[in-house]
Amino acid sequence: MKQRGRPGGGNLTIIGPSGIETVERPPAPDELTAEQRAEWRAIVNRLPADWFPRETHPMLAQLCRHIDMARYVAEMIAGMRGDPDGFDPMMLARWTRMQANESLLIATLSTKLRISQQATIKNASAKKPVVAKPPWQR
Repeated sequence: MKQRGRPGGGNLTIIGPSGIETVERPPAPDELTAEQRAEWRAIVNRLPADWFPRETHPMLAQLCRHIDMARYVAEMIAGMRGDPDGFDPMMLARWTRMQANESLLIATLSTKLRISQQATIKNASAKKPVVAKPPWQR
């Protein structure tokens, strides 16, 4: 009996040069922490199974590390703001610079991996520039 609904997202079946092949989603590397592995799975499960070839895995692992670090830095900033007695403007400036750096790295890696909104927008749906008619054609 045929299964109703969309096919499962665990893997993807494609027809390659040697016949039908099953492409499995890449597992998270062992060197990542539990939080970083959860981020890896969230990203990988959101996209098609063949989106991340083997050569992109180090870049994806780095992205997961930077996302985890950005969350940590945000927690540190929130902790500093919540403690008026231990507030140090120099430390806040240092953490804020770290946060900006992490944000930049996340944006760069997301674009390189083609998972950012900028990288996934289709050109056909982008707004076309308005071309004004010359005065003699009005």
